[in-house]
Amino acid sequence: MAEYTVIADAASFARAVSALREAEGPVAVDVERASGFRYSQRAYLIQVFRRGAGVHLFDPPVLSDFAPLQQAIGDAEWVLHAASQDLPSLREVGLEPTEMFDTELAARLLGHERVGLGAVVEETLGITLAKAHSAADWSTRPLPDSWLEYAALDVVHLIDVRDALVAELAEQGKTEFARQEFAAVLAREPKATREDPWRRLSGLHTVRGRRALAVARALWTAREEYAREQDVAPGRLVPDRALVAAIRADPASKHELAGVKEFTGRASRSQLDRWWNAIQEGRAATDLPPDRLPSTDTIPPPRAWPDRNPAADARLKAARPAVEARAAELSMPTENLLTPELLRRVAWAPPEEITASAIGRSLESLGARAWQIDQTAQIIADAFVESVQSGSTAADGAS
Repeated sequence: MAEYTVIADAASFARAVSALREAEGPVAVDVERASGFRYSQRAYLIQVFRRGAGVHLFDPPVLSDFAPLQQAIGDAEWVLHAASQDLPSLREVGLEPTEMFDTELAARLLGHERVGLGAVVEETLGITLAKAHSAADWSTRPLPDSWLEYAALDVVHLIDVRDALVAELAEQGKTEFARQEFAAVLAREPKATREDPWRRLSGLHTVRGRRALAVARALWTAREEYAREQDVAPGRLVPDRALVAAIRADPASKHELAGVKEFTGRASRSQLDRWWNAIQEGRAATDLPPDRLPSTDTIPPPRAWPDRNPAADARLKAARPAVEARAAELSMPTENLLTPELLRRVAWAPPEEITASAIGRSLESLGARAWQIDQTAQIIADAFVESVQSGSTAADGAS
């Protein structure tokens, strides 16, 4: 059992802030959302633990101003697990660390086979955490005691895990790797809004014709607007497969739409006018969407490289196993050493001079961290040079 205090009014908030301010050391922070239940990604519970202050479970829906909490702990090192998932929700209420330790990311850099919170806690501390409520609807009020206990356990061990991982990073010589990675997570800009997000509809590939795509766009937009208004996950109103079924059925009337058996979901009939109006709007649209968006990526998929750019194909095929081998030597996943996307880009358009420093500058411009460049630039440069030499040898042998 983990002891905790639920913070849901001004008086308890003030006491919690005071206790956290007076304590010392890192601060463990976690967030519970209602993904899959609510439209928003807002925080419905924020757990905070600091040695000497205990576990405090803050209830964001009833707390209007988190500025005092930010002032109390903002300068401390925050310990989070999978920070990139929690930071947007924390920032939404005005909470943001200046320094951070991510236990999931550290576990990846250390080569742990399993990096979920429960697995990392068990591997480092020998403590087993139950994950029974990880997919719960945290917008539920009142929150059951068993859920609150689960939420408290998510942070009460986090600082001990951090200490164990700090020692392991030092032992493997990866302290600086982790520092740069944590800083990059904090500095990362939010992803740009995707063009034509309605194209994410599952099953849209079965829809044929630009007019039908216009109907898909209108239905998706109508569902988004209603989901935002109701703060309900869109798929809980009408699933993707149901929208696609309605498009493919091509009903001639609202009555026919209601008769489409596959058009399911709790709002499929209660909001029938909304969906029928969207179908009519899509059919009347004059700005018909293209069958597919033109690619914004200038690099074709690697399978096309042998024909499109044989030299780039040779470079990639030489460099990829070399980078993978280095990742194995460092006991970490290849994507943490260098993402495949960065390697593809530098292989497709390498610098004029194939040297480690020139490759390093290209990687830096693409967003690679200094430690990644230190570990891979020379390897990539050597592989690129080897690909040219191998090509020349093969050409000489064929002549």
